[in-house]
Amino acid sequence: MAVAKEQNASSLPDAVRGHWADRIAPAHIRPYLRLARIERPIGWWLLVLPCWWSAALAAVAGGQTLPNLYQCLLFLIGAIAMRGAGSTYNDIVDRDLDARVERTRDRPLPSGQVSTKAAVAFLALQCLIGLAVLLQFNGFTIVLGFASLGVVALYPFMKRFFWMPQIVLGFAFSWGALMGWAASFGGLNAAPLVLYAGAIAWVIGYDTIYALQDIEDDEIAGIKSSARFFGDRVNLGIAICYASAVLMIGLSFVFAGVGPVGFLGLALFAAHLAWQVMQADRNDGAGALRLFRANRNAGLILFAGLVLDALAKAA
Repeated sequence: MAVAKEQNASSLPDAVRGHWADRIAPAHIRPYLRLARIERPIGWWLLVLPCWWSAALAAVAGGQTLPNLYQCLLFLIGAIAMRGAGSTYNDIVDRDLDARVERTRDRPLPSGQVSTKAAVAFLALQCLIGLAVLLQFNGFTIVLGFASLGVVALYPFMKRFFWMPQIVLGFAFSWGALMGWAASFGGLNAAPLVLYAGAIAWVIGYDTIYALQDIEDDEIAGIKSSARFFGDRVNLGIAICYASAVLMIGLSFVFAGVGPVGFLGLALFAAHLAWQVMQADRNDGAGALRLFRANRNAGLILFAGLVLDALAKAA
């Protein structure tokens, strides 16, 4: 029975096949790596990208050649730690719901690989790592980072009674759009605030795509999602989210003084999002997962445009 559970857990449907966490990590720590979603790196990519956008936007506004690379590294470490902590917390809260959904019933908690007590201890460890990273920044950024915890704590409960829990997820996963700017300038103004709004719209769009995988199970379990809310017009809903993201991110570029190279990156980002809308199919769960993961590339395109714009302006 234990072997069967391990085999099931190592082939979770949204995990990267052949990831080192499932191949070479010691067997006794694999369930904890899965709690932290280590074998699903798209989560921390999507968490760190708004941080990097914000840092690069600050570099353009401040006339710097590049975003602060040390801060970008800290954001990466913090994103991995806090994405893991958020996923662990989410699994603790959702352990009973996860047991009723095909895609999630083999996760470490509902499958019995990890006890709730051990999961809480692992959550605390990851939070300590995140705290150590946060304390490397200026005072304003530290306070801003702590302010995000309320939204993070609220999110797992939203799917029980709110038809658009992706909005709350957007508030949490986009927080980095404020952090990069705050780390550079010790405060906020219109540019990062509008970037944050654009990132929220982006998150709602891509997580609606992600939720297409679970529509049938969510209906049975009574879980609410934007994919169910939009129904047969889900492609239109995603398109509205993505169009809003492009418009608001573009406005943040105007406020920060971004030049043509940055706007070219934004145009390529918009084209990538348009391609996702055209490809999304509510009856194709596997395709939805591929499109969701493709947002890493979309976000990197936007980041590259900002970095190149900063280089061009400083040249």
